[in-house]
Amino acid sequence: MQSLQESRKLSLQMANHKSSIKRIRSNAAKRLRNRYQAKTTRNAIKKLRSSTDKVEASTLLTKVISMLDRLAKKNVIHKNKASNNKSKLTKFVNKL
Repeated sequence: MQSLQESRKLSLQMANHKSSIKRIRSNAAKRLRNRYQAKTTRNAIKKLRSSTDKVEASTLLTKVISMLDRLAKKNVIHKNKASNNKSKLTKFVNKL
C-alpha cells in the first residue's frame, strides 16, 4: 500500500501540470480513506456473523447497515453489493 509520501514522489516525477499533481495527491488520500472504511466495514460484518446473541447482533446490524449505505453512496462498493449484504445479514440476525 502506498503512503501519501510515496505517491507525492511519483507525482513529481510523472505529472507536468500543477492541477494534475494536486489530483494525484488528493486521489491518494481518498484511496487510503476508502480502503480504511471498506476494511472497517468488512471487520464489522465478520464480527456480526460471529455473534450469537440476538440483542447484540441486532444493535450491530444497524451500525453495519449504516456503514454499507455510506460506502455505497460514495461508490466505494456497488449499491447492489451493499443491498445483498444487508439482506443476507438481516436474514442471519432474524434466524438467531
